[in-house]
Formats: sequence, structure tokens, C-alpha cells
Amino acid sequence: MMTESGRRLGVVSHRNGRRDLVLYDSDDPDGSAADVPLTDDEAAALADILGASLILGQLSGLREQAAGLLTEQIAIPTSSTYLNRPMGEAKVRTRTGASIVAILRAGEVIVSPSPTFRFAAGDVVVVVGNRRGLDGVNAIFAGDSAG
Repeated sequence: MMTESGRRLGVVSHRNGRRDLVLYDSDDPDGSAADVPLTDDEAAALADILGASLILGQLSGLREQAAGLLTEQIAIPTSSTYLNRPMGEAKVRTRTGASIVAILRAGEVIVSPSPTFRFAAGDVVVVVGNRRGLDGVNAIFAGDSAG
């Protein structure tokens, strides 16, 4: 790869499994100015560092794009009319614009539950949306018809 400052660097994986971190010579694109052999653990650590750095940068960008987007955990009240009923009957997204992305149940996380998923006492829904949408989800499970 070429850095913004004009330096070329790369990781060379040899057929025998050896890996080298290489800083190429500024004057000779085929020549090496520095060569650092990497063990498997070191190569994995380097990949983790670069991957984590990239992910953090992407998350920072997403955070800026997602201003106003909130996540909230909402406990389903024991008095909710939606207990033991399929999630689809609540029509949460249609009614509020917010989305249920997971259910927390007895120490377990159920990711992306389907519309046929049935709510149980003690469930906590993880909801993503704007403030108005999250308030609407609260109202739906509390039995308020304004939800």
C-alpha cells in the first residue's frame, strides 16, 4: 500500500508460511528499506491492531451519521397484553418507526427475532430508533393505545 506521505509498505506472505512487514525503499520501489519478520502471533496481533483501528474509525463516522439514533432496553411489563403473543402482532416498526433488534431473556440474547417470536414475562427488548419511536414502543408494551 502507498501511504499518504508517499511511503510504500506491505505484508509479504511467503509460501512457506513466513510473513514479513516490509517498508519499501523510497528510491527503488522493488527494494526494501526495512524488513521485519513476523511470527503467526505477531501477524495476528498486527491484523487485530489495524482491524480495530479501522473499525473504530468507521464507528466514529457512523456516530456522526446517526445523530438522533438511540438504543434503549425496554422491559416488557407483566401487565402487557403482548405477553405470550407473537412479536409481529405488536407492529412496533409500523406504529413507531423503531425496530426491535434483540431480546434479552434469562441471560440469553436473541438477536433479530422473527415476527413469530413470542414475548415472555421478564423479556427485555432492545430497540433502535429516535426518541419519539422509543417512547412509542414503551407505550405499546405498557398498553397505551397512543403507541
